[in-house]
Order: sequence, then structure tokens, then C-alpha cells
Amino acid sequence: MKKILFLHGFYASGQCVPALALRESFEGRAEVLTPDLPMHQKDAIEFIRELIDREKPDLLVGNSCGAFYAQIVAPIVGIPALLGNPHFQMTEFLKQRIGEHQYKSLRRDGKQDFTINEALIEEFAELEAIQFNYCNPCYKDRIWGLFGEQDTLAHFEPLFLEHYNQSFHFPGGHTPTAEEVHTWYSPLAEKMLMEYPMPKDDLQR
Repeated sequence: MKKILFLHGFYASGQCVPALALRESFEGRAEVLTPDLPMHQKDAIEFIRELIDREKPDLLVGNSCGAFYAQIVAPIVGIPALLGNPHFQMTEFLKQRIGEHQYKSLRRDGKQDFTINEALIEEFAELEAIQFNYCNPCYKDRIWGLFGEQDTLAHFEPLFLEHYNQSFHFPGGHTPTAEEVHTWYSPLAEKMLMEYPMPKDDLQR
């Protein structure tokens, strides 16, 4: 059975609506992994790399900050990726939200509170500065972007198209509803699984 690794947005968790909807869409056809990502970017990237090494997914699907991570990791590990409303300027997003916050969906460790501070913003600035360093011609068609026409948070399709070729739209906002996942995310993910099959012994480490 194929495997999809879903990477959620900054305020979300592996139990967010898009994650659950993607799992429902592929029930019986593919296993959809929906882990909780660490808040700090270095921890998140390390966690994602270790999970990929262990689970060997066939496709990455990310939304918002999760798509930011997916774009960085995909060409390194040699896995195609679907980026939903990728937020390529996380520092700007975080600067406007300094203070105490709560995750919008339940996390498995039960910790719902977190803090955005200058140190966290600096961490993301480091990664943001090198986020496209691993782009290569082989991946111009293997990383697809899906952009909500009503998205009021991320407007990075022009930047995406500087590096990749496959861009799609859906009539929704930044965080897709379950119906939008079923209608737009899942069919594109299924198409990518068919077009870019992953020989398990060819995964790059």
C-alpha cells in the first residue's frame, strides 16, 4: 500500500481537519501518516527526515508551514510533494503574532499552549534564507503547488513558479475544509502517486 506523509500548518496538529480528511479520502487505498510536528524548525526538519527514513513514504503533502517544510525536504530525499498554500515567509507570519497561543487542533502530547518570540523568529529566518537551496531541475515537475483563491495569509504562487512548473488553484482559503481536501487535494495527490511511483530502494538518504 502506498504511503503519504501529511505535514500540517504552524497552528495545527496531525489531528487537524485537512489531515483527517486526507486520511479519509485514501482509506483502503493508501496509508496517510499525520504526525504532530515540533514547533522549532530544526526539530521539525530532523523529525521529518527521521520519519521519512523509517516509513519511506511515496508522497509528501503539506499545508502552509508544512508545505514550507515539504519543499525543503522533498528534493533532498527524492520524494515528490504537493504544497498546499505554502508559506515561504514564515518570519513575517510569526512577527505579527508574538506572544502566547494555543494550537487549533489537539496534539497527541496534550500540550496545547506555545509561545512565539524573537528567538523562534530568528530560527525560521535561518531556514527561510536557504529554503530553495536544494531545488534542482529534476524536481521542477515533481513539486506541485495548490493555491486557494480566497487565501488571505499566503500569496506565494509567483515565488513558487520561479522554481517549479505545476501550479493549481482551488476556490478556498488558506486552510482547506474537509470537502476541499476531498475535491482538490486528494485527486492531485492520487495523480502524483500514479505519475511519480517511488521504487523503495531508490530513496536517497
